[in-house]
Amino acid sequence: MEPMEPISLAKALASFDALWSPRVVTTVNDYDVRVAKVEGEHVWHAHDHTDEFFLVLDGELHIALREPAGERTVVLPKGSVFTVPRGTEHRPTAPEGASILMFEPSGTLTVGDRHDEVPDHVDATTGHALG
Repeated sequence: MEPMEPISLAKALASFDALWSPRVVTTVNDYDVRVAKVEGEHVWHAHDHTDEFFLVLDGELHIALREPAGERTVVLPKGSVFTVPRGTEHRPTAPEGASILMFEPSGTLTVGDRHDEVPDHVDATTGHALG
């Protein structure tokens, strides 16, 4: 096994251009730490068995939520974190583009367990390796 070295998030993000196509930068126990470049709309989806953690590294991310009290949108400027509770339908969007970090169990699909039809610009993946 190779010795562990620090990972530059800036270099990780610079290594790919695909939107809505996360890269796994490291793992923590049974969780992936993923970075992604996002712009436009993702798809409405829900993760039935896990919360989903978002950290905005650059830009601004909007997350629309369908909650028992109705639909609302949270706005996450650069440096903000937000956790979508398990089972909550949500749709991330980035009107001006953003770079984000997500923390979720390894093997979690980007489109969740339940989702609308996945558009061509959204990568339905459990994350890609860096490089």
